Amino acid sequence: MFCYIPFFVSLVAATNLYATHYDGNVYTLSLDGANTLSITSSLKTCGDAPSWLTFDSSTRTIYCSDHSGNGTMNGSLSSYSVDQHGKLTELAKTVDVGAAVHSIMYGGKHGHEKYLAVAHYGGSALSTFALPLRSDKEPLQVFRYQMPQPGIKPQQDAPHPHQVILDPTGGFILVPDLGADQVRVYAINKRSGHLNSCPSLNYTAGSGPRHGFFWKSNPKHSAHAPVTMLYTVSELGGHFNAFIVSYLPSGCLGFRETQSFVPYPGGQLPAGGAPAELAMAGNSLYASIRFDQGFYPNDSISTLIRSSNGTVNFSEITSSYGSIPRTFVVNQKGTLVAIGNQASSNVAIVRRNPQSGKLGKLVANLQVGLPGQASNSSTGLSSIIWEE
Repeated sequence: MFCYIPFFVSLVAATNLYATHYDGNVYTLSLDGANTLSITSSLKTCGDAPSWLTFDSSTRTIYCSDHSGNGTMNGSLSSYSVDQHGKLTELAKTVDVGAAVHSIMYGGKHGHEKYLAVAHYGGSALSTFALPLRSDKEPLQVFRYQMPQPGIKPQQDAPHPHQVILDPTGGFILVPDLGADQVRVYAINKRSGHLNSCPSLNYTAGSGPRHGFFWKSNPKHSAHAPVTMLYTVSELGGHFNAFIVSYLPSGCLGFRETQSFVPYPGGQLPAGGAPAELAMAGNSLYASIRFDQGFYPNDSISTLIRSSNGTVNFSEITSSYGSIPRTFVVNQKGTLVAIGNQASSNVAIVRRNPQSGKLGKLVANLQVGLPGQASNSSTGLSSIIWEE
């Protein structure tokens, strides 16, 4: 039977995104086929300062970490079911170490349980939880960090874990610690989900490593020997670093630095400019650059190009279409980038060429909550994710 569809009905389904704001809300956004971005719902939840979201697509569950609290005060970790319209329903909430800034899931393969690891900037800690989350369930483990003395930069008054990174084998977790000038390394016991400490990767004093990720070469697509790389950016020193990773007989990891450069035109950041998040899609890497006002009054996204042997070179900077790009994420198709600008508190959707990796025109732009203050890192938009 022929079915008539009016020409004005969009045949492209809307895509949901989720954002956290330090105003205490988790927002559901919708990007429709006409490239219109809108807020479809908001929920006052996830403690006083929702900070980071991790989405489990297999169970349609979102985990939300709370930035409130510190080393002596607790924050919270919450889980939500998500329906097809992006509506969140709270499933569980439990006490966690304070000032969470990032989380990642690990485990879950070959019949193993799933776990969540959470980095706590102000709480100077890493916590892990067995999933699914249960109300008032205690962490599986808590690693509390200390330093014998403050670092050489004012921001290094204490250990400040800023991210959790999972290696390509699913056997190791890394935690960049901006305060301690090191990336902490843990081997995962895949049966129990417990983490065992390994020797850390140490950086030059005052570097402040903040974010990073692994990349593993595909021998089918390269004439070079297989290689695993770790790429990081350091907020305080302003450098991009590349390391060849080796898997040691001891059951830990070895690192050999191969590159260190400033990912900015001329190899020098403007006064106050600092790398923040680092991500990869295809052969392109992207680093958000805060406080540079490279496209005044907006900050920048730096594009880097990776060769088949893992070597990385600077390409260009483009506008973040807002102030202080704290977080950004590329969609699975590689055609769009969602940029969460913290101080201007807007989400900018930018077109991406999946072949060249170049970032193009602004597709959509939306104010989410009230703007934050550049001088106060606990205000404004705190994270953005795609529902993928």
